[in-house]
Amino acid sequence: MNVKIRDHALSIGFAAAFLITLFAQSVVGLAAYNEDQASHDLPVVDWAAFVTSSDFVVDVAENWQSEFLQFFLFILATVWLVQRGSPESKKVGDEGLGSDQEQLVGEYSRSDSPRWAKVSGWRRTLYSNSLLIVMGSIFLLSWLAQGVAGTVAFNEEQAMHGEAAVSFGQYILSPDFWNRTLQNWQSELLAVGSMVAFSIFLRQRGSPESKPVGAPHHQSSVEAE
Repeated sequence: MNVKIRDHALSIGFAAAFLITLFAQSVVGLAAYNEDQASHDLPVVDWAAFVTSSDFVVDVAENWQSEFLQFFLFILATVWLVQRGSPESKKVGDEGLGSDQEQLVGEYSRSDSPRWAKVSGWRRTLYSNSLLIVMGSIFLLSWLAQGVAGTVAFNEEQAMHGEAAVSFGQYILSPDFWNRTLQNWQSELLAVGSMVAFSIFLRQRGSPESKPVGAPHHQSSVEAE
């Protein structure tokens, strides 16, 4: 394998898997959509029309916003909350933002530290929270896209049944919107919580998400022990 590709194989692998599954979703989604159209004596659509439709966008956006909410909450929670024995957690007693020396910022930065880690003021503050900011921003944008596309899709259903259309504000307060939203949120929170808890007692040799096979159950942060 090319060295540069190997250096980024994890990112490339997941990017490829994402594109493949997104395309597959669009294909089977189109088939299901056209089946529904035909059952109502409505015209079928082609692939390009479907992937730009509110029906496809709302399905994609509702999954994206729940995924990025999961990461946002987990990043934030692991700053202040710990779980003894989980490699997903810092050691008990290490809660908080950490010292400048631990974080390699300011006078403790290294020659190869990011430039904004070496400076003070708003730039360091922004960079120090950049991961949380980006995850939260993508969540909010995905949530907004879900709301907008969901409103259009919901109103199309309303029109088919001869019922009145609703506004964006009315839709995001509706049971349909929150049913879509909460069923994704609860599954993501369950997955993260399960990973934290299972990794206390279970192992996967070779994975950085697992403690070494022989590490004791009570050990949290392997590197710091």
